[in-house]
Amino acid sequence: MMLFNFPSQPTLNLLPYGGIVNYYGKLFSTEEADYYLNSLLNSIEWKNDEAVIFGKHIITKRKVAWYGDTKFEYTYSNITKHALVWTDDLLKLKAITEEKTKETYNSCLLNLYHSGDEGMAWHSDGEKDLQKHGAIASVSFGAERKFSFKHKETTETVSILLEHGSLLVMKGATQDNWLHRLPPTTKIKTPRVNLTFRTIVL
Repeated sequence: MMLFNFPSQPTLNLLPYGGIVNYYGKLFSTEEADYYLNSLLNSIEWKNDEAVIFGKHIITKRKVAWYGDTKFEYTYSNITKHALVWTDDLLKLKAITEEKTKETYNSCLLNLYHSGDEGMAWHSDGEKDLQKHGAIASVSFGAERKFSFKHKETTETVSILLEHGSLLVMKGATQDNWLHRLPPTTKIKTPRVNLTFRTIVL
């Protein structure tokens, strides 16, 4: 397993093959990151995530929210979500992310992990609504958490610690060839908010 440490190198591809992942490190000062964390915790319309897995309806402790340019429908884990209207802070964060990545996005899926007990299992973002091979920009606020990738065939893994106020971008064939996850940990007791800016194809 490769574990990437700091400082960040935005031009470095963290994956050895089969995709592109770039880590930009911290985009914000500690004060700015603290502001956005507090704003997102209190202004976003958070709801417990739902999924239908093997015919069973699951409600997670983790909470989610979905925002976009229009009332997009977005389906994953057999549940369809409808996008809400952007907040002012989300529009600011989208603009900053677009400027840094030189990409454009029309929607954002947000995740709220209340503590390290909550995580995300291995998966890839290959939903048919997403732009194929389009960039997915992941902005993190709050608790620093390990984020891991695993190749679908070789099972080789790559991990990185995502900092408070940082940006990571997945693009190219990453979703075709690699899974990713946020492993749970009992060591972290504070929340993390993650924003994944993406492009929905109408």
